Amino acid sequence: QVQLVESGGGSVQAGGSLRLSCAASVSTESTYGIRFCVGWFRQPPGKEREGVASIDSNGGTSYADSVKGRFTVSKDNAKNILYLQMNSLKPEDTAMYYCAADRTRGRHCGGLKYEYNYWGQGTQVTVSS
Repeated sequence: QVQLVESGGGSVQAGGSLRLSCAASVSTESTYGIRFCVGWFRQPPGKEREGVASIDSNGGTSYADSVKGRFTVSKDNAKNILYLQMNSLKPEDTAMYYCAADRTRGRHCGGLKYEYNYWGQGTQVTVSS
């Protein structure tokens, strides 16, 4: 099992920055041969959830076109924390942000269209103009 807890959301004016964190706890079963992938998603009010940024099991990153050049996804493997640095925030970035994760034995996983099995509870980001 993987449990995810997001933090770092809040209210900010347009042009400001926020850094979201997602702390992951993994069950103590053997991780030999296990590959992990992680991602950030968001759901604006009244809209469907969309992928924002991800790190796949090969370490490759992907970003939605709407956030390229403004958002950066990273992770601290030693601490099991996933980050999303968000700069130059816009009102249209307002949404509930979720982190997601999955693990596979051997095969590749990840990307913005991947169906992750583990999700956090979300953290709200509100950007005012």
